[in-house]
Amino acid sequence: MPKNPARPIPSSRRPGSLLAFLSGVVVIVLAYGACSLDRQPRIAIPEGIPPGRGAAIPPIDINAPGRSAEQLRDWAAGLANSIGIGITALEAYGYAAAVMVEVRPECGIGWTTLAGIGSVESDHGTFGGSKVGPDGQVTPKIRGVPLNGSRGVADIPDTDGGVMDGDAEHDRAMGPLQFIPETWNRWGVDANGDGIADPDSIDDASLTAALYLCARGGDLTTREGWQSALLAYNYSGEYLRLVRDRASAYSVGVRP
Repeated sequence: MPKNPARPIPSSRRPGSLLAFLSGVVVIVLAYGACSLDRQPRIAIPEGIPPGRGAAIPPIDINAPGRSAEQLRDWAAGLANSIGIGITALEAYGYAAAVMVEVRPECGIGWTTLAGIGSVESDHGTFGGSKVGPDGQVTPKIRGVPLNGSRGVADIPDTDGGVMDGDAEHDRAMGPLQFIPETWNRWGVDANGDGIADPDSIDDASLTAALYLCARGGDLTTREGWQSALLAYNYSGEYLRLVRDRASAYSVGVRP
């Protein structure tokens, strides 16, 4: 499950004469800004495990016809801008967590954990210019690199004849939550009521991820359970910390 590539920092170089002219202004602005920032309350992002569960999800009918996640439109719209997640993606994370409250209440997975994973795996379905449609469908489809054992990736020969991931030689991770075909074929579920378990639907992928994490971690309200779940999703301490950091930021209502 590949991580987002680092983005280059744009150059701020300017002609020497202009830079000299602005230097005094910059000092004044920075000094004023420092004073202003000192007056601003800073929101501390927790560092513990598991990350906080974030804004409470309002009661919904998880069996409502059609795309049930749309019941969370107002809830998602109230959070989306402050945490930097698209409304449709946020609905999907919230709906998946709401379903788990009813079907696996002992798990305790929060929408923030799913959002943390979605952020790392595909920038919430927007990696490489993809977009999340109002129906939750991600287009163009997001596919990872071939898992051929090179460049530090796992070596996983093709398991689906290339039908799902478009590669008949090696498996590739698929969709906004980056499932490989073998895992999807075992765990994939239909969350949006269209009768298809589709890894390119952020609704289906989010609920599938929640089911998988709960099965692997058990009680995700404990440090041990949450860590076990995340390491089963991607066996990497760096990955775990990155998901934790982003989920923790979402839990207090800020962007990572």
